[in-house]
Amino acid sequence: MKQFLLAYDQGFEHGPTDFDDTNVDPQQIIDIGEQAGVFTGIIYQEGIAEKYKTTLPLILKLNGHTRLHPDEDPYSPQLCTVQKAIELGARGVGYTIFVGSEHEAKMMQEFSAIEDEAHKNNMQVIAWMYPRGKSVKNLETSRDIVAYAARLGLELGADLVKVPYTGDVASFSWVVKSAGKTGVLAQGGFKKDENILLKEASEIMQAGASGMAVGRNIWQNSDPVGLSKKLSKIIFTSP
Repeated sequence: MKQFLLAYDQGFEHGPTDFDDTNVDPQQIIDIGEQAGVFTGIIYQEGIAEKYKTTLPLILKLNGHTRLHPDEDPYSPQLCTVQKAIELGARGVGYTIFVGSEHEAKMMQEFSAIEDEAHKNNMQVIAWMYPRGKSVKNLETSRDIVAYAARLGLELGADLVKVPYTGDVASFSWVVKSAGKTGVLAQGGFKKDENILLKEASEIMQAGASGMAVGRNIWQNSDPVGLSKKLSKIIFTSP
């Protein structure tokens, strides 16, 4: 099943540096998602889910860390429970594992318990599988490292993995193959030229991905609804 997720968890991870006077307001991003009418879900943290309502399917992010304490081997602790996600009406949950960090075992252990509980409650489980840490420095988009991260997601029981794009169809095809029956979502990443983003989206889908999770590239765009529809056409009409 194809997926196109609107991501808005950057405020926790990056602080307000990604925002302007408009998109700093969560309601503005929810409005973009609802007006576009093309997203299969919206992603944010517990606090926003408690205070803002949406008609979009909710993917609740259960862990996070700030950028205020730079760490060559990051750890993103669990901050919210599956039970709370259920109470907030979430369709699914997300959790980041920094593959290659010295703390990856702790994150995998936390994720495994989350995955078991979420699946018992018929919730979709998405693993953010991000290569990050001293042992993978400068290899964050390496074909073999990203493929390893995607494979870990399969082995851990994730329904979908969210990973960085490796830069070309051939290498990302290997990432998708490595994930087996776990679907692969490419992250939108940092803000880039719209034409580059659309070209990447086309390549990502050619590689056999299940879709994308995009945030900054949409809600920092001058026409976020229009761009959402362009990306949707690529994602949902690909073979």
